[in-house]
Amino acid sequence: MPNTATNETATTAGTITLYGGGAGFGLPEVSPYVTKTEVQLKMAGLPYRKEQAMPDTSPRGQLPYIDDGGERIADSTFIRAHIERKYGVDFDAELDAVQRAQTWAIERMIENHFNWAAGYARWMLPENFAKGPAHFFDHVPEAARKTLCKEMLGRVTVTMRAVGVGRHTPDEIVGLGERSLSALSTMMGEGPYLFGARPCGVDATAFAGLAGLLTPFFDSPLQHRARRFANLTAYVDRMMRQYYPEHSWQRQ
Repeated sequence: MPNTATNETATTAGTITLYGGGAGFGLPEVSPYVTKTEVQLKMAGLPYRKEQAMPDTSPRGQLPYIDDGGERIADSTFIRAHIERKYGVDFDAELDAVQRAQTWAIERMIENHFNWAAGYARWMLPENFAKGPAHFFDHVPEAARKTLCKEMLGRVTVTMRAVGVGRHTPDEIVGLGERSLSALSTMMGEGPYLFGARPCGVDATAFAGLAGLLTPFFDSPLQHRARRFANLTAYVDRMMRQYYPEHSWQRQ
């Protein structure tokens, strides 16, 4: 799935290869963590090409990872640090020290809590799993497909329990996810982005997680709650137009 993105400001950088899951589920990229990195590459104005990959090809067994001139970096947080260090990018240049601290707290809330609550709907609701993640192995011979799907779902179930979210009832998970939605909505207020008139690094994280929940491909109680936050749904629409203008984004 090669996809090259360029920007006129990126005149000295070589081409980075971003490895992700690929488009699907009504999204330009199925993984919110890959989406985060891709948006940050776009924010930085760095040219990149995108390749579809499986997690087991990554140095850390997860997506995304990048290859930058032969150097391979995995995990979206460390990819961001690499971009900032190597290319002199400051995604939070307009933020003060307190705001920078707040972006880290927001990012941890999204990645270590909210994305798991949203992911529960994608992975643990049987009808969503069957139409979504179960198709990750469509390229595998049918005889092995069911076994691989069962093993993958088992690993996700164990991980979801380990991070804590999977220990709660479905209604409790929805309630916890809604608290994160409410916090994001309050932080954003009437602004176009989380910290003012221009997007910063954490906007890539928030957009990725919210879009993954709001795609109409999956239906869930938490998605219904998310639609009640008008500033968040407008935010996702705005970010999608800005960073994926070629994608036909539709939400209910």
